[in-house]
Amino acid sequence: MQKTSDINVLETRILPSPKQLLNEIPKNESQAAFVASSREEIQRIMFGQDKRFLLIIGPCSIHDLKAGREYAEKLAALAKKVSDKILIVMRVYFEKPRTTVGWKGLIMDPHLDGTHDIASGFRIARSFLRDVLDLGLPTATELLDPITPQYIADLVCWSAIGARTAESQTHRQMASGLSMPIGFKNGTDGSVQTAVNAIKAAGQPHTFLGINLDGAASAVVTRGNKDCHIVLRGGSGGANYSATHIAEAEKLLVKGGLPKSILVDCSHDNSTKQPERQPEVMRELLEQIKNGNTSLLGAMIESNLGSGNQAFPPTAGSGSILERLRYGISITDGCIDWPTTEALIHETHAVLLKAKA
Repeated sequence: MQKTSDINVLETRILPSPKQLLNEIPKNESQAAFVASSREEIQRIMFGQDKRFLLIIGPCSIHDLKAGREYAEKLAALAKKVSDKILIVMRVYFEKPRTTVGWKGLIMDPHLDGTHDIASGFRIARSFLRDVLDLGLPTATELLDPITPQYIADLVCWSAIGARTAESQTHRQMASGLSMPIGFKNGTDGSVQTAVNAIKAAGQPHTFLGINLDGAASAVVTRGNKDCHIVLRGGSGGANYSATHIAEAEKLLVKGGLPKSILVDCSHDNSTKQPERQPEVMRELLEQIKNGNTSLLGAMIESNLGSGNQAFPPTAGSGSILERLRYGISITDGCIDWPTTEALIHETHAVLLKAKA
């Protein structure tokens, strides 16, 4: 018989079920309680019941666990000092959407070598998330593959749906069943309406194809996730964080019957993809808050131990791929370094003390 399926499939690797991984690397009672309380704090900020500023900050992506832990330890210590005015949530991003091709993140390729050991990627991701939670830091990630949440979502306090996927029905349905607050980014073309439509869709019940904790194909029935907000990240037409842009986003949210809850991504097109400009974007947001804006719930910043980014895969040196990379520097989007991060958070705290005294 003529073969008509799997013509381009080279291999199918069996993965452990989500239940197996959750039992192998479980969360403890303290971690579960912290995730629940952190989600509630974020939700209260979203709806104006908690007046603190939500700051989602950290590496563009996690590729080196040692550097990631060092960054988390520094951030956790700083977060405690500013917690009266700022709720700091660490970016712990394991999946990276690619415009064409490239490294897809620690879950998909944990050894950085193209072997795509996804089972190990899930194990590493769960272990790292637990480490961050144990430091007293809430966790944030972008959920890209609709199967991924079954493996790690119980350890995640806030999630993003990215600019490339905000218009995807699959991701809107997935978000409708997730248990944490979700930020939908505007489209890569800058369309804010795309994100508004996504928030409305994710807030409704859905039935869609997925897997259960045993890994069996299932019809997933959701109640809808009402804890969704917009993330402005700029677009092909330019930045969208000015007071005029914020006001336009507010109008679209009100027209859509949604709360005026806006988080601004200081990176990507809002910084013209120049990471060193992120503090400039943050200062503009703080100026708007000083002038009385109440819809800006927070910001997102890409930050690492070192500034900028580096070529991947590395082209020179000896040893493993990780050994040939410069320590603490992103292999995806460029970031601001730790000294800049620390100074900016202290500056933000000082401004908020005066603005929201």
